[in-house]
Amino acid sequence: MNLTSHQLKLLAAFFALYVIWGSTYFAIRIGVAEWPPFMMAGVRFLLAGVLMYALLRWRGAPNPSRTEIGGASILGVLMPAVGNGFVTLAQTEVSSGVAALVVATVPLFATLFARLFGHKPRGMELAGIALGIGGMVVLNLGENLRASPSGAFYLLLASAGWAFGSAWSKYLVQPKGLMSSAVMMLSGGTALLLGSAVTGERLAAMPSLSGWLALGYLVLFGSMVAYTAYLFLLRHVSPAAATSYAYVNPVIAVLLGAVFLDEHVGLHEMLSMAIIVTAVVLIGWKKSPRV
Repeated sequence: MNLTSHQLKLLAAFFALYVIWGSTYFAIRIGVAEWPPFMMAGVRFLLAGVLMYALLRWRGAPNPSRTEIGGASILGVLMPAVGNGFVTLAQTEVSSGVAALVVATVPLFATLFARLFGHKPRGMELAGIALGIGGMVVLNLGENLRASPSGAFYLLLASAGWAFGSAWSKYLVQPKGLMSSAVMMLSGGTALLLGSAVTGERLAAMPSLSGWLALGYLVLFGSMVAYTAYLFLLRHVSPAAATSYAYVNPVIAVLLGAVFLDEHVGLHEMLSMAIIVTAVVLIGWKKSPRV
């Protein structure tokens, strides 16, 4: 089977979201052991935004207009700042698997918010979302994957902010191409560092090598690569399909947690993985056109 260039880009983007973003929960868990959460998330996105903006300008990309900056900045606050910032805060209290689990509510929120903008979800999308939530519940039954009340609240807030930004992104004026990612990360990183200052975060000590490596991985792969892939998918697939990564990320996060953080993987975790993967298939399922 010969794949077109567009299909290859879609496959690469889904790989980045499913695998790379799934591993960022593990990196965040390592990072927050040495960095204050909002500070780490702010440095992550601000640095990624500066690098991407500089690279784009060096390659000849024009500066965005004020209207484009305004639209991308709104999304930057909703998605990198609220969406990722509160996930990072929550991971000071909950495991990487639990964080990825609760973020699995993003497709549900995204579908609900998309209705505000006229998108009517297909039956398969609704079935996949329902099944994915079922998988989330099963995973939450595992003994070692229970979030604290405050951690659960932070994760639900993050999921709602990210999903609303995802649904709104198709209707806001933004810079063209990757410049949109750069502006969103710049604005989101700035908002997070302001939040860090307001909440009085301070570095207790200079981070060790593992803390710096975690931050570097989040900047390069978690932000510059995977975040750009997500924005690409938002423009070319349905909101439910673009946010279907939330059903696969728990699988990656739980596996990494089990191997490197000694998190227990039992019957509930294994069963939930099967349910989650099935949910992803349903969300992306489309009938072939009749010839």
